[in-house]
Amino acid sequence: MDLKKASTYFKFSKSQSAGIFSLFIIIIVLHSICFFIGFNPTMKNFPEKQKWLSVQSEIDSMKEANSKRVFKIYLFNPNFITDYKGYKLGMSVEEIDRLLVYRKSGKFVNSAKEFQNVTKVSDSLLNAMAPYFKFPDWVNKQKESMEYIDYKDNVFSKKEKFVLVDINTATKEDLMKVYGIGEVISVRILKLKESLGGFVSMNQMEDVWGLSPEVIEKLNARFKISALPDIKKIDINNASLKEIAQFPYFKYALAKEIVMYRSMNGDLKDVEDLTKIKGFPLEKANIIGLYLAFN
Repeated sequence: MDLKKASTYFKFSKSQSAGIFSLFIIIIVLHSICFFIGFNPTMKNFPEKQKWLSVQSEIDSMKEANSKRVFKIYLFNPNFITDYKGYKLGMSVEEIDRLLVYRKSGKFVNSAKEFQNVTKVSDSLLNAMAPYFKFPDWVNKQKESMEYIDYKDNVFSKKEKFVLVDINTATKEDLMKVYGIGEVISVRILKLKESLGGFVSMNQMEDVWGLSPEVIEKLNARFKISALPDIKKIDINNASLKEIAQFPYFKYALAKEIVMYRSMNGDLKDVEDLTKIKGFPLEKANIIGLYLAFN
């Protein structure tokens, strides 16, 4: 290689030498800044990020506290167990639904064993739940008396067999045997039965004005629906406004809405169509449907 010829490539003028020297100084300065200060974005201190991290820390601590919270169980009547309580106790949706269906038929469970027969819960779950069951005092007394009721006075003492009576065949005297029901309320129950043509569910006792939950519970212990009564159903698609308004579960305003809906949309096919009407009592749809005919 010709060194003399190669050396010509490394000859610079004064201005070129000064430029190269300045570039060298700049490179050194930049490297020094990177080394001592750094440009790594993860090292920068963003106030917003620090604030978010502190909030996240609080959220994490709250989650941890909630996870350690113990679900405290109090004594309760299993007949009125809620979906949430049943879920927290370990019941499945199907088991809870079985109890709800049983209760809607107007019946009550009066023992842990009966609760298991209705819901089909496992033995292990029943053993865990049963200690918290609290049945009314009259249920416990009923068990002790082996379904016999004692009537005592100063002269005599006798036992009478406790037999469930169909609410639709009950007389005023039968109803007044229930503690908490006098002549006025017994007549009120009979009048509602007459206006409906008969009761289809013991849940309808809740529609009798003046009955407390405790008295309703006692009624359920003495009476039942043996069979659906022979009801003269309302032809909802052809009945007049007056006829519809006379139905105990329909007020005049709702009857008017039904007639208007019927005229605008045609015949009602089933009770589900009625639930679309403003003011319809959705919670009583199943009961109301048994009194209507959709022809």
